[in-house]
Amino acid sequence: MGNVILIGFMGCGKTTVGFRLSYRLRRSVIDTDKEIEREEKRTISDIFATDGEAYFRDRETACIRKLLGNASEQIISVGGGLPLREENRELLHELGQVFYLRVKAETVYERLKDDTTRPLLQGDDPLTKIRTLLEKRDPLYLSASDVVIDVDGKTFQQILDEIEQNVT
Repeated sequence: MGNVILIGFMGCGKTTVGFRLSYRLRRSVIDTDKEIEREEKRTISDIFATDGEAYFRDRETACIRKLLGNASEQIISVGGGLPLREENRELLHELGQVFYLRVKAETVYERLKDDTTRPLLQGDDPLTKIRTLLEKRDPLYLSASDVVIDVDGKTFQQILDEIEQNVT
């Protein structure tokens, strides 16, 4: 059994599922966003504001490459935009079994409507922005994933059960 990788749109539950799954499977968990913040000694919002999205996406790729060399038997939760690059999708497949936590736009909106720390959701009409981003990203998430878990209307227990049943 190798690494279990969680991908999906912001607000789909990757971080929470990752931590709960780590307890259940008795594995350590790595959150690529937290790793990047730790290495950069600043928040993702600050990285976006100061250096831009392209710089941040480069940091994501570097983070995955680093994990390829030293991560095994871990739970790895990746940022919502990481699978957008073809290179990253290929690296994720090399790194382990990829689970796409698929979520509907309305669920994301309800979960994140008051969250001011998400750079991509700032501005007018965040629900439309979420829908647009999800439509664009869904095919990329699908091509990056080995297993799709629909999370809408499910408890964490149900999501964890479904992941555990599909881990190879």
